[in-house]
Amino acid sequence: MNIDQQLLSIIVCPACHGVLSPETTDGAEELVCQGCGNAYPVRDDIPVLLVDEARKPD
Repeated sequence: MNIDQQLLSIIVCPACHGVLSPETTDGAEELVCQGCGNAYPVRDDIPVLLVDEARKPD
């Protein structure tokens, strides 16, 4: 995942404003919220921060 560290330090979860951490799950790159657990996909090194696109926690 090639997301700029400065960008990662300022973006937050659009649902709860929690901290996002980069993770790779089943080969898919995601930003996972440490607050609500939503996982936002990263496509072509661009985070898709849409609540409708997020994978909900199990």
